[in-house]
Amino acid sequence: MEKRTFSGTLFDSINYLVLAGLMLLTIYPILYVFLASVSEPSEILSHSGLLWKPLGFTLLAYQKVFENPMILTGYINTITYVVVGLGINLLLTSLGAYGLSRRQLKYRKQITLFIIFTMFFSGGLIPFYLVVKGIGLNNTLWALVLPAAVSTFNLMIMRTSFEAIPASLEESARIDGANDVVILFRIILPLSLPVIAVMTLYYGVSHWNSWFNAMIFLADRSQYPLQLILREILIQNDTSAMTAGLDVGQTNIVGETIKYATIMVATVPILLVYPFLQKYFVKGALVGAVKG
Repeated sequence: MEKRTFSGTLFDSINYLVLAGLMLLTIYPILYVFLASVSEPSEILSHSGLLWKPLGFTLLAYQKVFENPMILTGYINTITYVVVGLGINLLLTSLGAYGLSRRQLKYRKQITLFIIFTMFFSGGLIPFYLVVKGIGLNNTLWALVLPAAVSTFNLMIMRTSFEAIPASLEESARIDGANDVVILFRIILPLSLPVIAVMTLYYGVSHWNSWFNAMIFLADRSQYPLQLILREILIQNDTSAMTAGLDVGQTNIVGETIKYATIMVATVPILLVYPFLQKYFVKGALVGAVKG
C-alpha cells in the first residue's frame, strides 16, 4: 500500500472540510424550515439567529395546513401536471434527440443550430401569452404542459447520449428489418436508462416547481398547482384559509409557522424522489455532456 505524503493528507483534509461546509450550507436551510415548522408559534416569532432544535414542539402548523382544502387540490393538480407533462416531455424529447442523432439526417447541423438558437433568444412574454391564448389553451392544463414540452438543453443532452451508442447496433437491427420506431423504443431507449432518469428528474422538478405559467394562464383557482398556492401564502402573506377560527392575536403568530409547514409539505415529496434516481443521475449527466 502506497504511503500517503503529508501534502496529500493535508489536501484531502482541506477537501473534506470544504465539502462538509458546503453540505452544511445546503442542508441547514431545510433543517431550519423543518425545526421552525414544529416549534411553538410564539417562540419562533420572538426568536432570532440560528435554530438547532425546536422551540417547544407542536404540530399545529401542519394541522392547519392540511385543513386547507386548497393544499390537497394543489397536490392533485401538481401531480397531474407532472405526470402528463413528464410523459409528453420524455416522448417528444426522445423523438427529437433520436432524429438529431442520426448522421444520415439531411441538414442536421443547421437544424441543431436553429434549435440551439432558441436557448438564447425568444419572442418574449407578451407574444408567448398571445400565442397560448390564441390557440385556445388559456385556463387549461395544456397551457402548462405543451409550451414546455421540449427543453432545448435537455434535448441536446439526450441527443449526445444517443450518439454515444454504437452505430453497429442500429445497422444490425436494420438488417433484421427493424424500422426507426423499433430501433428507438427497443434498442436506443433501453440502453439509455441513465439519461432518461436525468431527463425525468430535470423535467419532473421543473413541473413540480412551476408557478409562473399557472399564474398568467389559469384563472380558475381549482386548477392552481401547489407552488402557486405556496406563493400566495409566502409572498402575498395570505394564511386566512388556515387561521380561521383563531383569535385575532393568534392569527399572525400561527401564520409564521404555517408558512414554514407549507414549505415542507411542498418540498419533501420531490426530495424523496432524488435518492431513487441518484445512481443514474451522475452517469446520465456525464454521458450527455461528453460531446458537444
